[in-house]
Amino acid sequence: MTTPAPRPYPVHWEADVVLRDGGIAHIRPIGPGDAQRLVDFYEQVSDESKYYRFFAPYPRLSDRDVHRFTHHDYDDRVGLAATIGDEFIATVRYDRIDAEGRPASGDAYRAEVAFLVQDSHQGRGVASALLEHIGAVARERGILRFIAEVLPANRKMVKVFTDAGYTQQRSFTDGVVHLELDLEPTEASVQVMRAREHRAEARSVQRLLTPRSVAVIGASRRPGGVGRTLLRNLVAGGFTGRVHAVNRSFPEGESTLDGVRAHRDVAGIPEPVDLAIIAVPAENVPAAVAACGEHGVQGLVVVTAGYAESGPEGRERQRELVRQARSYGMRVIGPNAFGIVNTAAGVRLNASLSPEVPATGRLGLFTQSGAIGIALLSGLHRRGAGLSSFVSAGNRADVSGNDLLQFWQDDPDTDAVLMYLESFGNPRKFTRLAKRTAASKPVVVVKGALHSGTTPAGHAVSPTRIPDSTVSALFRQAGVIRVDTVTELLDVGLLLSFQPIPRGGRVAILGNSDSLGLLTYDAALTAGLRPIAPIDLTTSAGPDDFRTALAAALADDASDAVVVTAIPRVGCEDAPDPESGDDPALARALRAAAAGSGKPVVVAHLALETMADRLGAPLPEDPAGQPAEQARIPAYPAADRVVRALAEAVEYARWRHEAETPGRVPQFTDIEESAAAADVARLLDAGETEGEHGVVLDDTAAAALLGRYGITVRSALPAPGIGAALAAAGRLGYPVALKTTAPHLRHRADLGGVRLDLADEGDLRRAYEELTARLGKPEELLLVVQAMAPRGVDTVVRAAVDPAVGAVLSFGLAGAPSELLGDTSHRLVPATDRDAAELVRSIKAAPLLFGWRGSEPVDTAALEELLLRVSLLVDDLPEVVAVDLEPVVVAARGLTVLGASVRLDRPPARTDLGPRALSSF
Repeated sequence: MTTPAPRPYPVHWEADVVLRDGGIAHIRPIGPGDAQRLVDFYEQVSDESKYYRFFAPYPRLSDRDVHRFTHHDYDDRVGLAATIGDEFIATVRYDRIDAEGRPASGDAYRAEVAFLVQDSHQGRGVASALLEHIGAVARERGILRFIAEVLPANRKMVKVFTDAGYTQQRSFTDGVVHLELDLEPTEASVQVMRAREHRAEARSVQRLLTPRSVAVIGASRRPGGVGRTLLRNLVAGGFTGRVHAVNRSFPEGESTLDGVRAHRDVAGIPEPVDLAIIAVPAENVPAAVAACGEHGVQGLVVVTAGYAESGPEGRERQRELVRQARSYGMRVIGPNAFGIVNTAAGVRLNASLSPEVPATGRLGLFTQSGAIGIALLSGLHRRGAGLSSFVSAGNRADVSGNDLLQFWQDDPDTDAVLMYLESFGNPRKFTRLAKRTAASKPVVVVKGALHSGTTPAGHAVSPTRIPDSTVSALFRQAGVIRVDTVTELLDVGLLLSFQPIPRGGRVAILGNSDSLGLLTYDAALTAGLRPIAPIDLTTSAGPDDFRTALAAALADDASDAVVVTAIPRVGCEDAPDPESGDDPALARALRAAAAGSGKPVVVAHLALETMADRLGAPLPEDPAGQPAEQARIPAYPAADRVVRALAEAVEYARWRHEAETPGRVPQFTDIEESAAAADVARLLDAGETEGEHGVVLDDTAAAALLGRYGITVRSALPAPGIGAALAAAGRLGYPVALKTTAPHLRHRADLGGVRLDLADEGDLRRAYEELTARLGKPEELLLVVQAMAPRGVDTVVRAAVDPAVGAVLSFGLAGAPSELLGDTSHRLVPATDRDAAELVRSIKAAPLLFGWRGSEPVDTAALEELLLRVSLLVDDLPEVVAVDLEPVVVAARGLTVLGASVRLDRPPARTDLGPRALSSF
């Protein structure tokens, strides 16, 4: 009997996790080199915790214990440690056992598991994180169930197991709580994991944005430097906490800079520091990070450049920066960051390079670009909108937009989220978080770097094959408002910040310019809104006329929103000078009329340059110190900008209303999932060759697999010669179709490779002779004979797995509409019944399915069912990485799938179902 070779160190088990309080711990396998760390860790654990672990007094570990707990085979015996710096703060281990509880190996699927957490770190969620990771390791090694025995007094550990969401059994024997946990992830366990992830990541961002003390490392006495600018902005912004300047060039002894204490190093600061802003040359950053870690700093903002954006050496420096910071439990914003802002009255933090920040408001803003951050902050300030918080993450090596979504979802000071993104580190997670956030507050995104190859050099991104148009469709499915420019981001953000969300798309239009009203009306129609005929108040209308008309429109149940058009008043006594570009009386009238309305009001103006400032200015206070009864109204110098912003708000309101009663993923009783899974495993094993991954099924195998999911593909019989063609037609029955299936001619009816409605033997002979004479020999054309399908509309249904976003279901009309014009709709899998209905109806050519120009409507119910069956197929069987049904002929009653292609491959690991972990660097 040979002893199996020991497994190598499983580096892929290492992970950084965010704990309940927002700090970071590193989880890794325990190895022989950890003996002294284990001893030191055990000495810091209380006698009570030791008793709970070993069920008896156990003051110290013997040499045998240390050897056993540090030497593992990474299969039957595994130990993991949670570390901060170079020290253990918790450990967990499992030992594989048989049904009798004895040590086992090989096929035994049970394991005994036990934890030990240092007392000073209990309550931080360390054990829960370790349970997720040791459970994932166990599943990888074929272990399906954990056994744990816990003393009843150890309530914290009992709670760790019972709250995990796994299917479990619990019993009480001989004074011990006996727990058995099935390790297969359940819906409950995934939800528990994601809820913990949400709370922890939100807390980690909150710690960065609400520090009680800040150190600026690199603040010099030289005016104009980056560090000095950051220090001055902190002080000028009125930060409510304590500020420290740090620079090695400062003289020994007590000194100050810009009115704050100056220190030669972080260690010299005589109090805790929550946040450090690092603005030193890249070669000095590691020493600064180490000093912060040793001092217990909680988070870093690294504005220093020269990292991944500068090339391979910089990328390695960036990896080391994140690795070093996380080893001390610190999160990093940056490097190459522009900074962060928190306008809350109790914080007033301007840790950014922008000397001018907007007032306190209800918008959360995230950017990956410093230049765009400057433009957005300036635009919001100029237009009177306020911020709750702002983060410009630069290379986003650690903290990303996903973390900010976690924070802003529950932040009571934020009503809407604006994001400028140039890349996605984890698109699948972004879609999930954005959908959850959008259910309660709008998320508006402008995506830069649209074209392949233009992702910023400093950003690590997941590979993706999906086009930008598909990203837009998936954003819509998640409730994300996607806009094309920074200007549109501000336009939509102002509307959502100042005004309520519209209940529908009925738009009243009123103003003193008939022409501007008509432009607005036309733009609203083009945008899919339902405008009401404009009301022309004439150019002589005064503020009272506007107030009366606006009040009437807001009271009218026939409208959901009101657009006011305004140009300089002419012909009334109190009209201001038209050259002034101002009309304060009109602004006051509109704000007073809109106050308290549940409908949004938007203004389109021409030649009134100051109107936007007057309408969006912060609310004045009355003598009693209360805000005056006036609304803040967004105003734009063009009708199309008004309508575009309003249309996005209307679409978001529709999505949010539907999200309150989400669709369902139907279950079909005729699906043979287990048999299909067995088919897939067999076909993959038989089809893969050495060095090659994946297999494209032949027509017979593809039809059989689809048939397991109730999808019938009309058979096509090979016709290598005229005799075979005639025999096939006789078997199928006339009328038939004759078509080529050669790859270069497949689905190319425009090249004449298809002959339809062949009624008899003579028709078939003539068609065969024509095709072979025109296009090539029968063996080149791969001719087939197929029974004719009922007439209808040719469509195409596809599903494909993208490594970045997951499985995507697509639909369009076959031929030019989808291939040339890109008229295709997309939804993430698994699709609901509502998703299927929207897929069919959201393409531009959808009227062809619903009786366009008097044609007979087709059976869209059958089409939606087909889409749902394909969705279930790729969701149930992750090895099915591509399905292509073309053409699918949808008739007045029923449909026919005339062609099908299926590709199988080993699926990539589903990181969104695994244990919590920060993105790798």
